[in-house]
Amino acid sequence: MNALLQDLRIRLDDLTDPRIEAFMQEHLKDMRATSPPESVHALDMVQLRQSEIRFWTAWRGDDELVGTGALKHLDADHAELKSMRTAASVRGQGVGRAVLEHILGQAVDLGYQRISLETGTQPFFEPAHQLYLRYGFTDCAPFGSYRPDPHSRYMSRAL
Repeated sequence: MNALLQDLRIRLDDLTDPRIEAFMQEHLKDMRATSPPESVHALDMVQLRQSEIRFWTAWRGDDELVGTGALKHLDADHAELKSMRTAASVRGQGVGRAVLEHILGQAVDLGYQRISLETGTQPFFEPAHQLYLRYGFTDCAPFGSYRPDPHSRYMSRAL
């Protein structure tokens, strides 16, 4: 295990730390730069604070936010993975894997039977596609309120 992962702390967050908002603004900026406006499904801070969302942050030490991920309740058996992001400075070092593993474990503990996600189809998203495939996600039809979109890839897996 690399030093970053040894020092990584993942916590359920209340979204009050202003560093989280700045981190998520970068996320929205990247999504808007990569996908057409109608295909950007990233949540803003108001949406992330809704009661059906659980949001986790990953920190190196006490002060460096290096990753995020969220779980949105869809129904008693089904949740959606949202807001997965790794800081550019640590991409490829296992932060995304650690956050995903944590959220998958939390989803099981919460009693969900299935977890699904929407991501982009552009080359920018290829590392995310590979991560999700490694963790057993497979392509699926649009779910929830999503509709077919050539700029969206839908994936799901049983828990």
